[in-house]
Amino acid sequence: MENKLWSVLQELKSERYEWVELSHSLNNESPFWSGIPEGSVELCNVVFDWGNPMLECLIHTFKFPGQFGTHVDFPGHFVKDAPLSEQYGVNDFVFPLAVIDISEKAKEDVNYAVTVADIKAYEEKYGPIPEGAFVALRTDWYKRWPDMEKLSNADAEGNEHCPGWSLDALKYIFEVRKAAANGHETLDTDASCLAAEAGDLACERYVLSLGKIQIEVLANLDKVAPAGALLFASWPRIEGATGLPVRVYALTPKA
Repeated sequence: MENKLWSVLQELKSERYEWVELSHSLNNESPFWSGIPEGSVELCNVVFDWGNPMLECLIHTFKFPGQFGTHVDFPGHFVKDAPLSEQYGVNDFVFPLAVIDISEKAKEDVNYAVTVADIKAYEEKYGPIPEGAFVALRTDWYKRWPDMEKLSNADAEGNEHCPGWSLDALKYIFEVRKAAANGHETLDTDASCLAAEAGDLACERYVLSLGKIQIEVLANLDKVAPAGALLFASWPRIEGATGLPVRVYALTPKA
Protein backbone atom coordinates (compact mmCIF):
# COMPACT_ATOMS: atom_id res chain seq x y z
CA MET A 1 0.00 0.00 0.00
CA GLU A 2 1.36 3.38 -1.01
CA ASN A 3 0.89 6.14 1.57
CA LYS A 4 0.68 9.06 -0.85
CA LEU A 5 0.14 11.79 1.72
CA TRP A 6 3.23 10.70 3.64
CA SER A 7 5.22 10.95 0.43
CA VAL A 8 3.76 14.39 -0.25
CA LEU A 9 4.75 15.54 3.24
CA GLN A 10 8.27 14.22 2.80
CA GLU A 11 8.50 16.20 -0.45
CA LEU A 12 7.16 19.37 1.17
CA LYS A 13 9.77 19.10 3.92
CA SER A 14 12.55 18.74 1.38
CA GLU A 15 15.13 21.41 0.58
CA ARG A 16 12.97 22.64 -2.29
CA TYR A 17 10.60 24.42 0.11
CA GLU A 18 10.77 26.64 3.14
CA TRP A 19 8.32 27.00 6.03
CA VAL A 20 7.85 30.64 7.08
CA GLU A 21 6.20 31.97 10.23
CA LEU A 22 3.64 34.67 9.39
CA SER A 23 2.33 35.43 12.90
CA HIS A 24 3.75 37.48 15.76
CA SER A 25 4.73 35.94 19.08
CA LEU A 26 2.57 37.18 21.98
CA ASN A 27 3.20 38.05 25.61
CA ASN A 28 1.64 40.27 28.27
CA GLU A 29 3.31 43.36 26.81
CA SER A 30 2.07 42.80 23.24
CA PRO A 31 0.06 45.74 21.86
CA PHE A 32 -3.67 45.73 21.20
CA TRP A 33 -6.28 48.23 20.04
CA SER A 34 -6.58 51.17 22.44
CA GLY A 35 -10.37 50.82 22.59
CA ILE A 36 -10.03 47.50 24.42
CA PRO A 37 -10.04 48.06 28.21
CA GLU A 38 -6.82 47.80 30.18
CA GLY A 39 -6.50 44.47 31.97
CA SER A 40 -7.94 42.51 29.04
CA VAL A 41 -4.70 40.59 28.53
CA GLU A 42 -3.33 38.13 31.06
CA LEU A 43 -1.28 35.34 29.52
CA CYS A 44 0.24 32.38 31.37
CA ASN A 45 -1.39 33.15 34.73
CA VAL A 46 -0.42 30.32 37.07
CA VAL A 47 -3.46 28.63 38.63
CA PHE A 48 -1.88 25.28 39.52
CA ASP A 49 1.78 25.38 40.46
CA TRP A 50 4.63 22.95 40.95
CA GLY A 51 4.63 21.46 44.42
CA ASN A 52 0.87 21.00 44.66
CA PRO A 53 0.25 17.77 46.61
CA MET A 54 -2.73 16.86 44.38
CA LEU A 55 -0.61 16.55 41.22
CA GLU A 56 2.92 17.63 40.32
CA CYS A 57 2.31 19.82 37.26
CA LEU A 58 1.88 23.41 36.06
CA ILE A 59 -1.38 24.89 34.65
CA HIS A 60 -1.95 28.35 33.20
CA THR A 61 -5.03 30.37 32.27
CA PHE A 62 -5.16 32.86 29.41
CA LYS A 63 -7.22 36.02 28.99
CA PHE A 64 -7.09 38.02 25.77
CA PRO A 65 -9.32 39.90 23.31
CA GLY A 66 -10.35 38.07 20.16
CA GLN A 67 -8.58 40.76 18.15
CA PHE A 68 -5.14 40.29 19.73
CA GLY A 69 -1.86 40.08 17.86
CA THR A 70 -2.03 38.24 14.57
CA HIS A 71 -5.71 37.36 14.50
CA VAL A 72 -8.55 36.19 12.30
CA ASP A 73 -11.75 38.24 12.02
CA PHE A 74 -15.08 36.51 11.41
CA PRO A 75 -18.04 38.28 9.74
CA GLY A 76 -19.92 38.77 13.01
CA HIS A 77 -17.14 41.13 14.14
CA PHE A 78 -18.66 43.93 12.02
CA VAL A 79 -21.98 42.52 10.77
CA LYS A 80 -24.76 41.85 13.27
CA ASP A 81 -26.00 38.22 13.27
CA ALA A 82 -23.35 37.22 10.69
CA PRO A 83 -21.35 33.98 11.07
CA LEU A 84 -18.94 33.64 13.98
CA SER A 85 -16.07 31.26 14.62
CA GLU A 86 -18.08 28.01 14.77
CA GLN A 87 -19.15 28.45 11.12
CA TYR A 88 -15.61 27.89 9.85
CA GLY A 89 -13.90 24.52 9.75
CA VAL A 90 -10.66 22.83 8.87
CA ASN A 91 -11.27 23.33 5.14
CA ASP A 92 -10.77 27.05 5.87
CA PHE A 93 -7.24 26.54 7.19
CA VAL A 94 -5.24 26.37 3.94
CA PHE A 95 -5.17 28.58 0.84
CA PRO A 96 -3.11 29.40 -2.23
CA LEU A 97 -1.23 32.54 -1.22
CA ALA A 98 -0.87 35.64 -3.39
CA VAL A 99 1.25 38.47 -1.96
CA ILE A 100 0.71 41.96 -3.37
CA ASP A 101 3.81 44.03 -2.60
CA ILE A 102 3.30 47.78 -2.08
CA SER A 103 6.14 48.13 0.44
CA GLU A 104 8.13 50.61 -1.65
CA LYS A 105 5.07 52.77 -2.25
CA ALA A 106 4.29 52.66 1.47
CA LYS A 107 7.80 53.94 2.21
CA GLU A 108 7.11 56.95 0.00
CA ASP A 109 3.55 57.46 1.25
CA VAL A 110 2.48 55.94 4.58
CA ASN A 111 -1.15 56.60 3.60
CA TYR A 112 -0.89 54.57 0.40
CA ALA A 113 -3.94 52.49 -0.52
CA VAL A 114 -3.43 49.57 -2.91
CA THR A 115 -5.19 50.05 -6.25
CA VAL A 116 -6.70 47.73 -8.84
CA ALA A 117 -3.85 48.81 -11.12
CA ASP A 118 -1.35 47.51 -8.53
CA ILE A 119 -3.10 44.14 -8.50
CA LYS A 120 -3.30 43.96 -12.28
CA ALA A 121 0.41 44.75 -12.47
CA TYR A 122 1.00 41.82 -10.10
CA GLU A 123 -1.11 39.57 -12.34
CA GLU A 124 0.78 40.64 -15.45
CA LYS A 125 3.95 39.39 -13.79
CA TYR A 126 2.71 36.30 -11.92
CA GLY A 127 -0.58 35.33 -13.58
CA PRO A 128 -4.18 35.66 -12.37
CA ILE A 129 -4.92 35.34 -8.67
CA PRO A 130 -6.45 31.85 -8.35
CA GLU A 131 -10.01 31.33 -7.17
CA GLY A 132 -10.07 30.56 -3.45
CA ALA A 133 -6.80 32.37 -2.78
CA PHE A 134 -5.71 34.21 0.33
CA VAL A 135 -4.56 37.61 -0.90
CA ALA A 136 -2.09 39.29 1.43
CA LEU A 137 -0.99 42.90 1.26
CA ARG A 138 2.72 43.37 1.90
CA THR A 139 3.69 46.76 3.30
CA ASP A 140 6.58 45.69 5.60
CA TRP A 141 4.59 47.36 8.41
CA TYR A 142 5.17 44.26 10.52
CA LYS A 143 8.70 45.50 11.20
CA ARG A 144 7.17 48.13 13.51
CA TRP A 145 5.89 45.44 15.90
CA PRO A 146 5.62 45.55 18.91
CA ASP A 147 5.84 49.36 19.17
CA MET A 148 2.20 50.51 19.31
CA GLU A 149 3.13 54.11 18.49
CA LYS A 150 4.93 53.01 15.33
CA LEU A 151 2.11 50.61 14.40
CA SER A 152 -0.54 53.33 14.75
CA ASN A 153 1.73 56.05 13.35
CA ALA A 154 -0.53 58.79 14.73
CA ASP A 155 0.13 62.48 14.22
CA ALA A 156 -0.07 65.21 16.88
CA GLU A 157 -3.86 65.32 16.47
CA GLY A 158 -4.17 61.57 17.04
CA ASN A 159 -4.92 60.72 13.40
CA GLU A 160 -3.39 57.42 12.28
CA HIS A 161 -1.35 57.20 9.07
CA CYS A 162 -1.01 53.63 7.80
CA PRO A 163 -1.13 52.01 4.35
CA GLY A 164 -3.79 49.48 3.50
CA TRP A 165 -6.55 48.29 1.23
CA SER A 166 -8.88 50.33 -0.93
CA LEU A 167 -12.47 49.29 -1.52
CA ASP A 168 -11.94 48.99 -5.28
CA ALA A 169 -8.98 46.64 -4.76
CA LEU A 170 -10.99 44.44 -2.40
CA LYS A 171 -13.92 44.34 -4.81
CA TYR A 172 -11.53 43.20 -7.54
CA ILE A 173 -10.02 40.32 -5.57
CA PHE A 174 -13.35 39.11 -4.17
CA GLU A 175 -15.84 39.82 -6.96
CA VAL A 176 -13.61 39.32 -10.01
CA ARG A 177 -10.97 36.87 -8.80
CA LYS A 178 -13.22 35.10 -6.23
CA ALA A 179 -10.63 35.16 -3.45
CA ALA A 180 -11.49 33.33 -0.23
CA ALA A 181 -9.80 35.66 2.26
CA ASN A 182 -7.48 38.61 2.61
CA GLY A 183 -4.81 39.73 5.05
CA HIS A 184 -2.40 42.52 5.89
CA GLU A 185 0.38 43.52 8.27
CA THR A 186 -1.34 46.60 9.68
CA LEU A 187 -3.82 46.79 12.55
CA ASP A 188 -6.74 47.59 10.23
CA THR A 189 -7.89 46.66 6.73
CA ASP A 190 -8.44 50.19 5.46
CA ALA A 191 -5.71 52.62 4.54
CA SER A 192 -6.00 55.22 7.30
CA CYS A 193 -6.74 58.09 4.91
CA LEU A 194 -9.72 56.21 3.43
CA ALA A 195 -11.04 55.31 6.87
CA ALA A 196 -10.86 58.98 7.84
CA GLU A 197 -12.74 60.01 4.70
CA ALA A 198 -15.44 57.39 5.26
CA GLY A 199 -15.69 57.91 9.00
CA ASP A 200 -15.71 54.11 9.25
CA LEU A 201 -13.61 51.05 8.50
CA ALA A 202 -15.58 50.64 5.29
CA CYS A 203 -13.13 48.20 3.69
CA GLU A 204 -13.20 45.86 6.68
CA ARG A 205 -16.98 46.12 6.83
CA TYR A 206 -17.17 45.20 3.14
CA VAL A 207 -14.98 42.10 3.50
CA LEU A 208 -16.91 40.78 6.49
CA SER A 209 -20.27 41.58 4.89
CA LEU A 210 -19.34 39.10 2.14
CA GLY A 211 -19.03 36.33 4.72
CA LYS A 212 -15.27 36.25 4.18
CA ILE A 213 -12.57 36.01 6.81
CA GLN A 214 -9.48 38.16 7.08
CA ILE A 215 -6.24 37.94 9.05
CA GLU A 216 -4.71 41.08 10.48
CA VAL A 217 -1.22 41.93 11.80
CA LEU A 218 0.61 39.40 9.63
CA ALA A 219 4.41 39.17 9.62
CA ASN A 220 7.24 38.16 7.28
CA LEU A 221 5.39 38.51 3.98
CA ASP A 222 8.70 39.64 2.51
CA LYS A 223 10.03 36.13 3.12
CA VAL A 224 7.55 34.25 0.92
CA ALA A 225 7.20 34.00 -2.84
CA PRO A 226 4.71 36.49 -4.33
CA ALA A 227 3.00 33.57 -6.09
CA GLY A 228 3.08 29.80 -5.68
CA ALA A 229 3.13 29.56 -1.88
CA LEU A 230 0.50 28.07 0.43
CA LEU A 231 -0.85 29.77 3.56
CA PHE A 232 -1.93 27.73 6.59
CA ALA A 233 -3.92 29.25 9.46
CA SER A 234 -5.24 27.67 12.63
CA TRP A 235 -7.10 29.01 15.64
CA PRO A 236 -8.67 27.56 18.82
CA ARG A 237 -12.05 25.91 18.37
CA ILE A 238 -13.90 28.44 20.53
CA GLU A 239 -17.58 28.96 19.72
CA GLY A 240 -19.17 32.39 19.31
CA ALA A 241 -15.93 34.30 18.74
CA THR A 242 -15.80 37.44 16.57
CA GLY A 243 -12.07 36.94 16.24
CA LEU A 244 -9.23 34.84 17.64
CA PRO A 245 -5.44 34.94 17.78
CA VAL A 246 -4.22 32.78 14.94
CA ARG A 247 -1.05 30.86 14.08
CA VAL A 248 -0.22 31.52 10.44
CA TYR A 249 2.59 30.08 8.36
CA ALA A 250 3.44 29.63 4.73
CA LEU A 251 5.03 26.91 2.66
CA THR A 252 7.01 28.66 -0.05
CA PRO A 253 9.27 27.51 -2.86
CA LYS A 254 12.89 28.44 -2.19
CA ALA A 255 14.27 31.06 -4.52
